[in-house]
Amino acid sequence: MVFQNYALYPNMTVAENIAFGLKMRKIARSERNRKVESIAEILGLTDYLAKKPGSLSGGQRQRVAMGRAIVRDPEVFLLDEPLSNLDAKLRVQMRAEIARIQREVGTTTVYVTHDQVEAMTMGTAVAVMRKGLLQQYGSPREIYDTPRNLFVASFIGSPPMNLFEVELTADGDTLDCAVGSQTLRLPQLDAELHARLKAYHGRRIALGIRPESLSECIAPDAHQLRVRVTQTEQLGSELLVHAELDAEPVTTSEVREVAADVDAAALTDLTRDMSARKTTILARFGPRANPQPGDEVAFAVDAAALHFFDLSSEEALGQTIPAADGHHATTLVVEPFDSLTS
Repeated sequence: MVFQNYALYPNMTVAENIAFGLKMRKIARSERNRKVESIAEILGLTDYLAKKPGSLSGGQRQRVAMGRAIVRDPEVFLLDEPLSNLDAKLRVQMRAEIARIQREVGTTTVYVTHDQVEAMTMGTAVAVMRKGLLQQYGSPREIYDTPRNLFVASFIGSPPMNLFEVELTADGDTLDCAVGSQTLRLPQLDAELHARLKAYHGRRIALGIRPESLSECIAPDAHQLRVRVTQTEQLGSELLVHAELDAEPVTTSEVREVAADVDAAALTDLTRDMSARKTTILARFGPRANPQPGDEVAFAVDAAALHFFDLSSEEALGQTIPAADGHHATTLVVEPFDSLTS
C-alpha cells in the first residue's frame, strides 16, 4: 500500500527504508540487497540509496514509498492518492513515472484519486464512486464518451461538459431541441435512441455538449447556437471561449454536488446562472480564432456528439453502456466522492 503521506523512517537511509519490510520478514541480507538494488534501478533511486529521506525531493520520497511496496512482490498494489501532497508540475511528472513503473512491474494496481486527470491518463479501467456507490465502470474512453448519469457527465472532463435544459419537440421523424428562444435540429439518430427521445416530446431534458464539440460557425445551419462571448483564455495551442447561452442551467442534485466539490465559487456561479435563466458554456476553438468579450457569435454544434439525460432520474437517455466484461485491467482507478465507506 502507498499513501499520500510518505511515512518514511527519517533515521534510515533510502535502502533501509525500502528493505524494512523484507527485514521484518527475516529475508536474508543478500536477497534484501539484491531486491533493493533491482527496485532502485526501476525507480531511478540507485544514486540515492545511501541518503536519508530529509535530503530528497517530494517526488523522490514518493518513489521510495513505492519501492517499499514493490519490493515485497505483492499480487495487488493499492495507491491511495499518492500524489496529493505534490505540486502541480511534479504531479504531472509522477503520473508518467507511476505509469511507467506499473508497466515494468506488471502488477495489478488499484489507484484511488479525486483527480480526474490522473484517472483518465493512468487507468486501464475507471470506477467512478459517489458516496460509496459505484456510478460507472469502464475504460477512460467509455467513461468520457458515454457517461451513465449527470454525476459522471458533470465530473469527467476538463473543461467539464456543458449542461443545460432544453425542450424536445417531435414533428414526424424530425426531432428538435428548444434551447431558450433558439431551435437546435437533431441529426438522424439510431432507431432506439430516436424512439426513446421521441417519447419525451413536449418535455424538458438535460442536453450535454463537450467543449470540443463546439467550434467556430463558418456558415449558418440548423446545428448552431447563438451566444454572447463573456471571456476568452488564450492557451497557445487552443482558445477557450466562455459564452452566455439563453437557456436554463441544469441544477439537479448531482450537478450541484460536483460544482460544490470543485469550488464553492462554481456553485455560486451556477446559482447565479439559475436566477438569470442563463447558462455559461465553454467552447474549444483553434488558437487563431479571435472572438472578443461582448461579441454575439454562433457556435457550430457537432450534433452527432450530443448527450441526453432525464432530469428526474438523472440517467443518460438511449446510450449503450459498454459491458465491463473483457477488460484486462492492469490499473484500476477509483474516484471517490466524500468517502468510499460513507
